[in-house]
Amino acid sequence: MGKVDANKKLKETSLLKTAFEAFTTKGFTKTSISDIVSKAGVAKGTFYLYFKDKYDIRNRLVAHKSSQLFRNAIDSIGPDIKDLDYEERLIRIIDNIINQLNNNHSLLTFISKNLSWGVFKSALTSPSSDEDIDFAEVYREILLEAPCELRDPEIMMFMIIELVSSTCYSVILYSEPCTVAELKPYLYDTIKLIINQHKKPVAGKNELAIQR
Repeated sequence: MGKVDANKKLKETSLLKTAFEAFTTKGFTKTSISDIVSKAGVAKGTFYLYFKDKYDIRNRLVAHKSSQLFRNAIDSIGPDIKDLDYEERLIRIIDNIINQLNNNHSLLTFISKNLSWGVFKSALTSPSSDEDIDFAEVYREILLEAPCELRDPEIMMFMIIELVSSTCYSVILYSEPCTVAELKPYLYDTIKLIINQHKKPVAGKNELAIQR
């Protein structure tokens, strides 16, 4: 990377870092682009070289922070992740992410309030930085390594993400209706049910069941 490109990357990183600090302390609605550029020490015009508007930088941050959570989870599990079966691998990753969010309430609040399926899908095609995990690759691996063909896999992933995001928000921040430890067995059983509901039946099994 040349000096000019390195300088551009530094400014972009500074804007992202400053915006995240502002969004998680002042709140998204109370933070202006002027606040971000002033704290980052760059001209307002510089902001628009990297981001369309305040919503764009927020979405990039959600994708970036979510990617970091996934990377941390996968790194934490280590090479043993390849030895886990399909459902256990998903649950181990989710369990680690929940633990990370339980230790960082401001990040949980930021992601849960702003995460949408559109933002997640955007992250599949446009990683925010070199440090981000390739969501597209993770997504493909999840589908390819399933023990059977999945019906409507995108809907399955949408339901799992929405379930984890919404339940963990209430449980971690307010301990309602239970603690995180109490929630986990129910949450993981439900995730397994969602996966099972999206498994395509093996050819011939239905016909055999009808005959019996």
